[in-house]
Amino acid sequence: MKRLVFKLFAAVMVAGMTFHPAWGQPVKVTATLDSARILIGDQINLKLEVEKPAGLKIRFAQIPDSLAGKIEVLKKSGIDTTRMKDNSLKLVQNLLITCFDSGSYQIPPFRFDVSEPGKNDSLFTDWLTLKVMTLQIDTAKGPTDIKLPYDAPLTLKEVTPYMMGIILIGAILFLLLYSIKRKKKNMPLFVKPQKPKEPAHIIALRELDRIKEEKLWQKDKIKEYYSDVTEVLRVYIEDRFEIPAMEQTSNEILTSIQRNRNLINDRTLNYLTQILPLADLVKFAKYYPLPDDHSIVLANAYLFVNETKIEEIKKPEPPVNEENSEQEEKTKTVE
Repeated sequence: MKRLVFKLFAAVMVAGMTFHPAWGQPVKVTATLDSARILIGDQINLKLEVEKPAGLKIRFAQIPDSLAGKIEVLKKSGIDTTRMKDNSLKLVQNLLITCFDSGSYQIPPFRFDVSEPGKNDSLFTDWLTLKVMTLQIDTAKGPTDIKLPYDAPLTLKEVTPYMMGIILIGAILFLLLYSIKRKKKNMPLFVKPQKPKEPAHIIALRELDRIKEEKLWQKDKIKEYYSDVTEVLRVYIEDRFEIPAMEQTSNEILTSIQRNRNLINDRTLNYLTQILPLADLVKFAKYYPLPDDHSIVLANAYLFVNETKIEEIKKPEPPVNEENSEQEEKTKTVE
């Protein structure tokens, strides 16, 4: 009997509950469910809404962790505020709820406290009914076998990690075997690619230009000057003629070249014959040559390199067809 009286009292206060403040604009509070029926464990949304004048203070409903004893509140959103066309405000809060026991549940009204000068009041939403159902089991058929999982075809996304793993293992094994092989031969694991070697005459002429610019003989560095010139020639002879000139004396170098008369002619050999013996006298006998000898030595060095260098053979350009040339000229003239 008491419960019936309480329900009637609440229904009078809640059903279509609106509150009229002193300035006449109503305040409305509502609570709605996305669905009145769910299966056990399903999740649905419970929305709380308040429509009120902009200047009216209202305290939003306090939400417990569970409703009607067994309905669990999983998540509470923040309160969103929207301004309406008539300058009133709409406040909205969403609750994510679920239930794991079947049955019919009565969700009690939510209380909102309203405050205005000289007056405090409370508004309540309607009662809500939520029915939680279970899956029906057909007991007439009796127990049935559990179906085995269905084998879905493999996708590229599933296979890719295995393929990458196999490639990585293969790369590691290759590097391991490669490093063992290089180590047995006392070779470094990685070798930088060598730059293309410059022709011997390019290097020699560049070094002779440097010696010419330094002008060591004018700085009274006669010995250094002749040493530099002969070293450039020795490096050039070793690279150009494959004669170990860096390890031979001047006489041995001249003898090696004379034995191979097809290497250079007599005139070119004479340039070298004038340079090497004179340089030996300066370096080892403290001979002081005449000023003109300095220039002659450098000039003979240039002549020796230029007359023995190997020129790069340029590919012949394709012959120009005279008829096509005349046709192109006519075309250009017309344009």
